[in-house]
Amino acid sequence: MILSRIDALRLALHEHNRRYYVEDAPSISDGEFDALLSELQELEASHPEAFDPNSPTQRVGGTVVKNFEAIVHKRPMLSLSNTYNAEEVVEFVERAQAASDEDLTWSAELKYDGVAISLWYENRQLVRALTRGDGLRGDDVSVNIRTITSIPLTLPSDAPDELEVRGEVIYHQAQFDALNARREEEGQDRFANPRNAASGTLKMQDSAEVARRGLSACMYAVFSEDRPFGGHPEAVKAIERWGFPVPKRNQRWIQTCHNVADIQDFLAYWDRERQHLPFMIDGAVIKVESTAMQSRLGSTAKSPRWAVAYKFNAEKALTPLKEVIYQVGRTGAITPVAVLEPVWLSGTMVKRASIHNADQIEKLNLHLGDFVWVEKGGEIIPKITMVEFSQRPQHASRVNFVSQCPDCGSALERREGEVQHFCPNTYGCAPQVKGRIEHFIHRKAMDVEGIGSETVDQLVDLGIVQRPADLYDLTYEQWGQLDKFKDKSIQNAMDGLNRSKSIPFERVLFAMGIRHVGETVAKKLAKHYESMEALATASQESLENVGDIGPMIAQSVLEYFTELVNLHEMNRLKLHGLQMVYHLAEGASNLLGGQTFVVSGVFNHFTRDGIKLAVEQNGGRIASSVTGKTNFLLAGEGVGPSKRTKAESLGVTWLTEEEFRTWIGYTE
Repeated sequence: MILSRIDALRLALHEHNRRYYVEDAPSISDGEFDALLSELQELEASHPEAFDPNSPTQRVGGTVVKNFEAIVHKRPMLSLSNTYNAEEVVEFVERAQAASDEDLTWSAELKYDGVAISLWYENRQLVRALTRGDGLRGDDVSVNIRTITSIPLTLPSDAPDELEVRGEVIYHQAQFDALNARREEEGQDRFANPRNAASGTLKMQDSAEVARRGLSACMYAVFSEDRPFGGHPEAVKAIERWGFPVPKRNQRWIQTCHNVADIQDFLAYWDRERQHLPFMIDGAVIKVESTAMQSRLGSTAKSPRWAVAYKFNAEKALTPLKEVIYQVGRTGAITPVAVLEPVWLSGTMVKRASIHNADQIEKLNLHLGDFVWVEKGGEIIPKITMVEFSQRPQHASRVNFVSQCPDCGSALERREGEVQHFCPNTYGCAPQVKGRIEHFIHRKAMDVEGIGSETVDQLVDLGIVQRPADLYDLTYEQWGQLDKFKDKSIQNAMDGLNRSKSIPFERVLFAMGIRHVGETVAKKLAKHYESMEALATASQESLENVGDIGPMIAQSVLEYFTELVNLHEMNRLKLHGLQMVYHLAEGASNLLGGQTFVVSGVFNHFTRDGIKLAVEQNGGRIASSVTGKTNFLLAGEGVGPSKRTKAESLGVTWLTEEEFRTWIGYTE
């Protein structure tokens, strides 16, 4: 009797959820719903044998997940190719139409600015929810997905036993604003935009907090071996009937188009009206409606040939320039930043924008009080694109780039061939000192746990740390001088520094912060010279003979090691036990003998990053494009014809995945 009541309550609550979130037509009050949910929670608590991960009670969260398991997708989650103008859309339509012997219809729909998700249902129960990941495998975020009230946990009896539904996890603007307001009240930083908030929320370990944050979803792709769909509209209507949130056709979020004119009308409409949507979009998607035609057109290694994304022009806003401030980077580079009258742009409140350098200030002819047009580069970074000279205030003062460091007052320098000004006070300018220490402890460098930016600020301000090696000299008593640093914090910091002594040489080199030496360059230099001592004595000519190292990087490395203070720092770090000699990673070899590989296509036994790592671990080099210096094109499925043609014309050897596995002895 009790178990029957539990089943009945679950069915009723699932149906009420569907009516409320999908049909927007609730049949009971919130109070009545809460009473049913409360009864179910009490019954489940007293009958743990009746636990069901898809019970409506699981939507409130409470599970803590330490790690999100990476799972292989049933079907690759490909990204869409992007188009940016009407001509490219016409070309896409014409290519697809030329491959068909019948007139095609097209689905035009909004491109949601959120996190792609794949939902797996078996026996009409949600069993898995994966992020896109690298397209071949994604993270299992099922626990957090179950907290999203608009996603059905069970499907009705007319749904197929096996079903995969794909879509986007998003934030509606109202929920995003409420989340940011709550974070401000709690003294936390605001999220920059809804997409970042959705991505961060989905990967939280505490599902109860995920439930509080009010995520939404919109689903737009369907796959089922049990019930193939003849076309996209039929599939979308089916999943809507089964309780999924889908694009609203009556609000023109999705539309069937019969020709290019219909598509262009849809794009023009939403380019004008997108600001009135309750959520963020970053464009539109055009796809062939016929499932058979989608199959015939197929896909490249990266994207389907039957669908394309159209990106709207960047949104822009006009707002006054209040002042220009100047930031000092760890290398001493001075970056001017515009302080603006806050303005709403692409879903966020923009208060600052980069101006890059003195030349840009001159080019824009900036004056304080100017009304400036601001856009978001790539929908993320605000930048000033032009000045509205007609609205310039009378007697506005011209913005002149500073001649002295805003922090230490040193006269700025501009090196020959450089676009930026620099503060030369390398060891006496606090932002530079702090920036170098923060770079050193970063997770991609020395990965020192227990020390954050606030700790670095205190260490530098107290005058007890100026160079990275100083960190390893600190005593327990010196750590104790820091505000809020008690026994546990001190031990965590000291343990983190001790663990960093096992970080490999290439990351130590990157951590040292040599100008122009990023992660990739540091790895190349470490493998070539094999020790810090050999690198420190290398000549300009020798450095330029290392693959992909040009004159600018070579000169930077040479200058770094000609300064006695840097040589002293290198020796101090060596004495503290940091790795100064290159060692092959465990299981690594030199089987590939330094030969150069270009990786292309989709592989059965490796992810794209995984096969590149296998090349490097076995002594090979990775290049991004086929040139005369390429030895092998390591080709999976779906290699582009242009890359293959170029490889053949240059005599580059074509290497299959199986041949590569045999070569490196990977036979598992």
